[in-house]
Amino acid sequence: MNGTFYCNKCGAPNPAEAQFCSRCGASVRPVAAAPVYVTQTGGAPMPIMAGVVPRYGGFWIRVVAAIIDWILIRILIFPIAALFGGIGWIGSMTSPFPHAGMGLHLFGGGITVALAIAGNWLYEAFLLSSSYQATLGKMIFGMRVTDLYGNRISFARATGRHFAKIISGLFFCIGFIMVGFTERKQGLHDMIAGTLVPIR
Repeated sequence: MNGTFYCNKCGAPNPAEAQFCSRCGASVRPVAAAPVYVTQTGGAPMPIMAGVVPRYGGFWIRVVAAIIDWILIRILIFPIAALFGGIGWIGSMTSPFPHAGMGLHLFGGGITVALAIAGNWLYEAFLLSSSYQATLGKMIFGMRVTDLYGNRISFARATGRHFAKIISGLFFCIGFIMVGFTERKQGLHDMIAGTLVPIR
């Protein structure tokens, strides 16, 4: 059988026929118990081992993790944003041409906004698709992001999940509130991207 899958322990890629992870040596083909398929209403079946009930990150713990991530990202991009914002502000105050000064001010502000958008996206997409499978905020609470079968997600899927949060934020953030009411604690963005947020 051809193909590649990721180890649930360390995230290393392995050929489909592997019995043990090439990086950490963990068994990737458990045979002690037959898989049981659990299906949520309107969702895809998810295999779990008999007797093992997965736990998922709930609404409030994910809110706190998101706040931590927001603070960390702002700390990381602040020096660069402050530099460009300061250049724009100084230019608008010192230029003898009012329109040119306003242009510099808008340029500095635009750079700051672009850095915030790109910083949020790259921070989340790179970490979720890495072997950590979680942002720093989620790591603190032992959460990770997987596909519906517990595998590590790709950078493309992590990107899709990130921008799907825009949809979750529409209509009074109902897409985020759904985390508190769905069977496997999925927000609308999780459903769109086909992801889960289990707790290790």
